[in-house]
Amino acid sequence: MDGNFGEQNSLPELKLDAKQAQGFLSFFKTLPNDPRAVRFFDRRDYYTAHGENATFIAKTYYRTTTALRQLGSGSNGLSSVSVNKNMFETITRDLLLERTDHTLELYEGSGSNWRLVKSASPGNLSSFEDVLFANNEMQDTPVVVALLPSFRENGCTVGFGYVDLTKRVLGLAEFLDDSHFTNVESALVALGCKECLLPMEIGKSGECKTLNDALIRCGVMVTQRNKNEFKARDLMQDLGSLIKGSIEPVRDLVSGFEYAPAALGALLSYAELLADEGNHGNYCILRYNLGSYMRLDSAAMRALNVLESKTDANKNFSLFGLMNRTCTAGMGKRLLHMWLKQPLLDVSEINSRLDLVQVFVEDAELRQDLRHHLRRISDIVQLMRNVERRKAGLQHIVKLYQSSIRIPYIKSALEKCGQFSSLIKERYLEPFELLTGDDHLNKFIALVETSVDLDQLENGEYMISPSYDDALAALKNEQESLERQIHNLHKQTASDLDLPVDKALKLDKGTQFGHVFRITKKEEPKIRKKLSTQFIVLETRKDGVKFTNTKLKKLGDQYQKVLEEYKNCQKELVNRVVQTTATFSEVFEPLAELLSELDVLLSFADLASSCPTPYTRPEITPPDVGDIVLEGSRHPCVEAQDWVNFIPNDCRLVRDKSWFQIITGPNMGGKSTFIRQVGVNILMAQVGCFVPCEKASISVRDCIFARIGAGDCQLRGVSTFMQEMLETASILKGATEKSLVIIDELGRGTSTYDGFGLAWAICEHIVEVIKAPTLFATHFHELTALAHENGNHELQKKQIVGVANYHVSAHIDSSSRKLTMLYKVEPGACDQSFGIHVAEFANFPESVVALAREKAAELEDFSPTSIISADSRQEEGSKRKRDYDPSDISRGAAKAHKFLKEFAELPLETMDLKQALEQVSKLKDDLEKNVTNCEWLQQFF
Repeated sequence: MDGNFGEQNSLPELKLDAKQAQGFLSFFKTLPNDPRAVRFFDRRDYYTAHGENATFIAKTYYRTTTALRQLGSGSNGLSSVSVNKNMFETITRDLLLERTDHTLELYEGSGSNWRLVKSASPGNLSSFEDVLFANNEMQDTPVVVALLPSFRENGCTVGFGYVDLTKRVLGLAEFLDDSHFTNVESALVALGCKECLLPMEIGKSGECKTLNDALIRCGVMVTQRNKNEFKARDLMQDLGSLIKGSIEPVRDLVSGFEYAPAALGALLSYAELLADEGNHGNYCILRYNLGSYMRLDSAAMRALNVLESKTDANKNFSLFGLMNRTCTAGMGKRLLHMWLKQPLLDVSEINSRLDLVQVFVEDAELRQDLRHHLRRISDIVQLMRNVERRKAGLQHIVKLYQSSIRIPYIKSALEKCGQFSSLIKERYLEPFELLTGDDHLNKFIALVETSVDLDQLENGEYMISPSYDDALAALKNEQESLERQIHNLHKQTASDLDLPVDKALKLDKGTQFGHVFRITKKEEPKIRKKLSTQFIVLETRKDGVKFTNTKLKKLGDQYQKVLEEYKNCQKELVNRVVQTTATFSEVFEPLAELLSELDVLLSFADLASSCPTPYTRPEITPPDVGDIVLEGSRHPCVEAQDWVNFIPNDCRLVRDKSWFQIITGPNMGGKSTFIRQVGVNILMAQVGCFVPCEKASISVRDCIFARIGAGDCQLRGVSTFMQEMLETASILKGATEKSLVIIDELGRGTSTYDGFGLAWAICEHIVEVIKAPTLFATHFHELTALAHENGNHELQKKQIVGVANYHVSAHIDSSSRKLTMLYKVEPGACDQSFGIHVAEFANFPESVVALAREKAAELEDFSPTSIISADSRQEEGSKRKRDYDPSDISRGAAKAHKFLKEFAELPLETMDLKQALEQVSKLKDDLEKNVTNCEWLQQFF
């Protein structure tokens, strides 16, 4: 949290007498211990938190323990903190929207009688939506999942259920997963899950350690529930109440799963969906298919900076921040959030989105016209949610009305479009026509225009029109008649007292006395005699004397009575209008989808055309044909920074030629940016956006795997190297030939020989077994020899095809030895390392740099060219080690690869330390016995 949220003297005062304090202390002791729950107590004017919660709030939000107060004394004392309304809202938003480690509870009551009135978790916000989204747009739709894993010999079958409380969608899935739970992770990322239910017994088992790690990586809060809640016994009965439409298709869907129904049953119980009658008949259910979208795990989302992070210096640091130019209130933003987590796989669907973006890019006038109208569209989804839950008032209905009357303008703007007119007609004009018919949106517009007094909106008042109801009209007439009588009495009294109307004798209306006359204290002596004989003096204050008489009091009482009746009648009519509006949900739901989709595509077009170097439309091919060719590609987020003058680069991932690219070059030379920008360009293209390239052709990828940076896993007791290996293991197990693999600096967390051996074996495995297009950035210049294995294939037992070397170029001035980064990616291997030059950049002492050069010269023992060229001769007096025969190296690498494969297959998570060490030692001994005829491999022992 930013800043100090309040000084000690601005805290609300904790006002409890001894009896209240004692009663509260006795109640507080009865509360169950829940370390995740943050409990607030509503004291009407302010809120309080107590015990460990109070300490947490003081340290986290006030940044000082001086905010703490002591309730009670001695051993019975309880640390307490008080927060005002604004602070309560700030803490609520942070706990439920930003963090994923706490639940929130709100209690009401007094003394020792308190009851829980609201509770929420990061996945279930419904109780606190009025606080969270009163003045803020809802940026993401939280999803709660339930997992029921069943461990078997051939892997783990996962029963997967989820509920999206905002969209009112239930989902089921069942799939086989590996030991790293890569399928679970990609599903959690795609759905944007915030909370996960697990059976208590399974959550504590050792088998679930890797599952918990996957949940932590995705920022998901784990909620453990009793195993008996994971049951499907009453599921069909419950779904019969919740699901709209016929129950038969639902029965067929559910019967096709073994474990998922029990997971869904636990969710219905946890979210208490049946308790809210507004949910009945309003939910839909679907099968979630893992293969529907490009799969992205949490490592790829971080590596490609897809979503916003608290540490971002500005919004353009993330792809979401850069692409979010949406203008509907919240709806477009949420859809963009979802699209970025669910890139498309279907070529025709991607091209449909690109066709629409092209229309908007090429017609700037149409784009601006549509954006102008979309800015006047409210968050229809959130408004209808309030309507269906009967939490809406006339203000919500009017916002829906104001959004609805913009549709004809949007329709007429789209009708003028010539290019791709058939697509626009099918995608937008025909659905708009259907939704705005006299039985649909026009009927709602007519309802609002007859029921709501739209003329009063200018005064900021939301009133039912008197003409809408005969009883209301009669009460309005009676109210106006009484107002005229009171006004005439005011005139008559002014004449009797010989005082100017309004100037000297005023007519006031207040809550305490109702209608009263008032004169200033200066005028009072003139009429003092008449005041005491003909009127009743009510109050004498600085602003004057308030008085009344029997006639005014009688008229005022009548007026007050009619006003109350009018308000009650208004309230009933408002409820009736809200109930009628709720029946239009089947109109507003598809309307919201159309408008938010239009908003996001316009946002893409705005981004593509407003950049200094415009974006281009990519050519999309199916995953099994075509190459990945990006000409003049740029990183969209990096080029958007004010201080960057971006240098474009080409990337040509061509099947059987450069499908696997090894990229070498100096630190800070642009390797990481280059390989990330390729991933980002492909993701943007499959979302349906133009890409920052001069020309692009992309073969659709089913998954992007990225191993870039180990993050902060040390805080969880996982070393950088171990995290690197875990991420790489998930790549080796999850990637297919239709994936894209991006690996940066693999193996640097361990010794040079081990790191190089691992890197070589992993490269060979990806090239020969997985066959996925890969960008592999490394400082192991020795790896570049892999590209030349096919040059010597007559000496090999196997041929490695499709590996190419590239390097980021740098220039060293021969006289000054100064390094200049050129940031260009060029064919061929880099022939040297520039680490010492980068150290000079950092102003290392000259003596340190000189010693580093000396030691590097002593230790340099490998030249890629010695493997590449069979003729190379070792210079006499050189300190380099002997060259090895390429076939010897290849045989050794194969044995090392076999060793690593056997090591990777060890079930380390189920073994204790002693067993693991014994198994690893045995594998090492077996390898040592096999190296007698391989000189290259012998050097590593």
